[in-house]
Amino acid sequence: MATLPDFRLETYFSKWEFSARYHMTASDAESMSIKALLALADDRDRDAFDNLSLGYTQTFGAPELREVIAATYERQAAADILCFAGAEEGLYVAMHAILDKGDHAIVVTPNYQSSETVPLSICEVTGVALDPARGWTLDIDAVAAAIRPSTKLVSINFPHNPTGKILERDRFDALVALCRQHGIYLFSDEAYRLLGAGGTPQLPAAADVYERGLSLSVMSKPYGLPGLRIGWIACHDRALLSRMERMKHYLSICNSGPGEVLARIALKAKDTILARIHALMTHNLAVLDRFFADFEDRFEWYRPDGGCVAYPRYLGAEGVEQFTTDLVERTGVLLLPSSIYRSELNPVPADRFRIGYGRANIEEGLGVLQDYLRSSTR
Repeated sequence: MATLPDFRLETYFSKWEFSARYHMTASDAESMSIKALLALADDRDRDAFDNLSLGYTQTFGAPELREVIAATYERQAAADILCFAGAEEGLYVAMHAILDKGDHAIVVTPNYQSSETVPLSICEVTGVALDPARGWTLDIDAVAAAIRPSTKLVSINFPHNPTGKILERDRFDALVALCRQHGIYLFSDEAYRLLGAGGTPQLPAAADVYERGLSLSVMSKPYGLPGLRIGWIACHDRALLSRMERMKHYLSICNSGPGEVLARIALKAKDTILARIHALMTHNLAVLDRFFADFEDRFEWYRPDGGCVAYPRYLGAEGVEQFTTDLVERTGVLLLPSSIYRSELNPVPADRFRIGYGRANIEEGLGVLQDYLRSSTR
């Protein structure tokens, strides 16, 4: 297997995530304490957590957890769910279970880096770029043109990281039909599905609408619970799930028992948790709308469709890399420059940055950013 390159985002975060005073580029929703989460549990689940034995758990995931996860979909059973230690392990395992040397994969760009580097370490990969001039939409004809006889997988991510784009439903349906026509797996990174301002319409899960669809999800993003380290893949292809389960034996082996119980509690209380997060995000988006309207000479604002991150364009003469570096070094405001999203597959915009809007107290960091911008134009 080819050696994977440094993960640029994680390398950048290892330097700044916990030292910067204002983490303005987070890609998860506002978290909560164990105490607050347990307050949402019924007596049975609270007792299960209090008396949990800290032994090994089942590789597929606890049966009760898989049942609760399956209930969040339209057409999944517990047997269609395989749990992982976060979404990253699920992505890695799925790519290795589906792809082999001599195969071909198609991925969208820009992307979360491992979406292209993991398949690139296995086989040939073609990138299909989302188009900023057309609202970051995906050209289905371009996907069709990229398909080869050896194409085994198309990989997508909507709501998209970093743009917040949700693909139009007719294009999504056309993509599913295209994959079905060619017998191609559709790997759908749905880590941000369910996230957005209140009332945001979401696409259906790929696993619910396509027999060869894989839906990747996680507790980290929509529920604001990355510390649980619980992710999963939903898929009707149970032979593929079994192959992935055997690969997991070489990685995490099994998930954290406390994490599984707490994830079960959170999913049972998902409506309460999501309502709180959606209200916060609706507020934060309005704050960002006003902020970028005040600085139209420095930024081009694209309002995201969903997820909890946005990808504005920076218009300053010094460029986005110098801007974000100077900003964090001088003020402690952390943003994610577009170099983190560069691709080996095709060109991607180099004048943007990621900003998050899923966490509380966004006004504090924006106030510091506002002072920085005003002082730099004097």
